Amino acid sequence: MLNLLSIDEYLNEFTDLPLIDVRSPGEYTQAHIPGAINIPLFTNEERAVIGTVYKRRSREEAIALGQDFVAPKREHLFNQSKAAANSQGIAVHCWRGGMRSQFFAEHLVQYGLQNVCLIEGGYKAYRRSLISSFERTHCLYSLGGYTGSGKTEILLELKKLGQQVVDLEAYACHKGSAFGGIGEIPQPTTEQFENNLFAEWRTFDPSKPIWIEDESRSIGNVVLPTSLFAEMRSQPVCFINIPREERAKFLVNHYGHYPKEQLAAAVHRITKKLGGQNAQLALELLEHGKLEEATHIALHYYDKLYEKGVSRRDASLVFELPLQTVDPVQNAQLILRYIERKHNTRSTDAI
Repeated sequence: MLNLLSIDEYLNEFTDLPLIDVRSPGEYTQAHIPGAINIPLFTNEERAVIGTVYKRRSREEAIALGQDFVAPKREHLFNQSKAAANSQGIAVHCWRGGMRSQFFAEHLVQYGLQNVCLIEGGYKAYRRSLISSFERTHCLYSLGGYTGSGKTEILLELKKLGQQVVDLEAYACHKGSAFGGIGEIPQPTTEQFENNLFAEWRTFDPSKPIWIEDESRSIGNVVLPTSLFAEMRSQPVCFINIPREERAKFLVNHYGHYPKEQLAAAVHRITKKLGGQNAQLALELLEHGKLEEATHIALHYYDKLYEKGVSRRDASLVFELPLQTVDPVQNAQLILRYIERKHNTRSTDAI
């Protein structure tokens, strides 16, 4: 039996159904719904040929060509889909819920697969739902602080304490600086970054605080959704101020075990910003194993960069909290107490 599902119905009620993405491998690699299984109706090359025939000849000829491409693959497509299905059935989508997914789904029903669901609007509908979700108003708390403050570790501790937390850098596979890609897997496309982020974002209660790191618009090569970034800039920032010495030690512990060549390459990427003499000195210190001294040179640049960014924010929304060490467990608890006091003070002032 073939059933129709809206993307919101699928996401809210039927996520136990395995989801088949029948788009080409290239489309899937560019971006896909997290968890979807790619069983392409056409290869990249076949899709390109069909598209050319559609534009230069006719829709009918393109459809006939597509059927010719699929004919020898019918049994293989069914077997793959049957293996992916569970006891509840399976869901299918393409780019916009058009001919590819409908043909694929009908084919599965004809071959005897039970409870096949077709996602109306396909991947395009999913993207509309994603954009709409990020455009809604949320209660955001941005966690700011100079480089090396252990903000990611604090966010993880806040999550353990029951807070709603999103780790943007984890989804971006990058920590934001010239050194941010060291030790990380390749970054996703911006579109896939948004998809992966949305998978968690949509589970949050928008009436409760969501903790997020105070990031610039770009994290490495990925870019934050426009509406989310705008909201981050309009919401409070808890700026933790930790001594540079403590932050340098933290960064050495975090990055010091990576090959010197990778660290040196990162220094080269910011040579102009550090200044030629400072960059050369940092490279010499790295070469001689004096990592903490080299880190201080980089922090001098990054601290000034962050100060410049914070100075552009609404000062009434930036709350500074001096902290003495990079201890995420202790600092997470101190931050929650600090925010609670701030909230209570503002509530009292309003009376």
